Amino acid sequence: MRRIAIVVALLLVLGATVAWFSRAKPIAVVLKEVAAGKVEATLANTRAGTVEACQRTKLSTIIGGRIEFLGVKEGDKVKKGQLLLKLWNDDQQAQSNLAQTQITLAGKRVEEACIAAGNAEKEARRQSELREKGFVSTSKEEAARTDAEVRRASCNTAKADVVQAEAKFKATRVDQGRVALYAPFDGTIAKIVGELGEYSTPSPPGVPTPPAIDLIDDSCLYVKAPMDEVDAPKIKAGQPVRITLDALPGKQLPGKVRRVAPYVSAVEKQARTVDIEVDFDEPEGGKLLVGYSADVEIILAGRDKVLRIPTAAIQEGGRVLLFNADSGKLEERQIKAGLSNWEFTEVLEGLTAGDRIATSLEKDGIKAGASVIPDDKAKGK
Repeated sequence: MRRIAIVVALLLVLGATVAWFSRAKPIAVVLKEVAAGKVEATLANTRAGTVEACQRTKLSTIIGGRIEFLGVKEGDKVKKGQLLLKLWNDDQQAQSNLAQTQITLAGKRVEEACIAAGNAEKEARRQSELREKGFVSTSKEEAARTDAEVRRASCNTAKADVVQAEAKFKATRVDQGRVALYAPFDGTIAKIVGELGEYSTPSPPGVPTPPAIDLIDDSCLYVKAPMDEVDAPKIKAGQPVRITLDALPGKQLPGKVRRVAPYVSAVEKQARTVDIEVDFDEPEGGKLLVGYSADVEIILAGRDKVLRIPTAAIQEGGRVLLFNADSGKLEERQIKAGLSNWEFTEVLEGLTAGDRIATSLEKDGIKAGASVIPDDKAKGK
């Protein structure tokens, strides 16, 4: 019996040893303490937005031709009304000079015809006085009156010729406007397509041709960004926005929604979106360039000093894994969430300040009942 007892004891010790060494090791998990802080409900753009200029125009001449004058280069600052580019138009200039000459000639003819009309009217009055005294016949008086009327008509015709010549001159000026480009507003030359002496071609209907000059007003900038159609009803003009740009890492620029597009954009192979326009509250003077990619985060609501947890720690159905320090295991806990964004979620019920929950849910074996130990290396992250 003694020997049997010894054997049994040895087997028990051996079994305990095997069980000890074969037991599942606790999993190191990242724990986050439930604490008070600020939580905001936000919306973000579905694709990168773009920094746009409030005024931007792509200029092309109405007709094609050889570039004779190019008064600017890329990057130049220009003033409204400044001549930027002009095509060869010697033929139009010749027609303009001819029209000016015709105006002068028509004016001389007016002077000649109207002087003759004045003399004829004086003669008609003199013949009328002589007829009353019986010195001339009625037919001669009528002939003098008719001549005066004809000459007055010639004077009026000559004046009409002046008006016609002036209209023709204005028409030549319109034609000259077809070959010249003037700045419609103060701005910066972004791009020029063509060099002095090259042929510039306007864009025909339906054929996208690069403009001759791209002019932007970079003194006023805004962000245009696409938002998911599902979020569109929640967005209104005036809502505060945080703007981030890849070109300015670590900076958040405040802004406000200026406009929400009144229609949904449907692009093939892309989600349906609604474009919004966002103004900068305080743009980074001289640091922002038209065309920068930008992301916007619209702030719908916010609360300070509320219990919050990382949004990534919430599982499907509003469940979290709570760490029980006494047992060293994870316990499933149902919570009631309030405001939420991609970073934090407000906790209304289910947790208290000081509770610790698992956030490294991507690790294998992380589930309710699993034995875990805090990952000290991740502490403070």
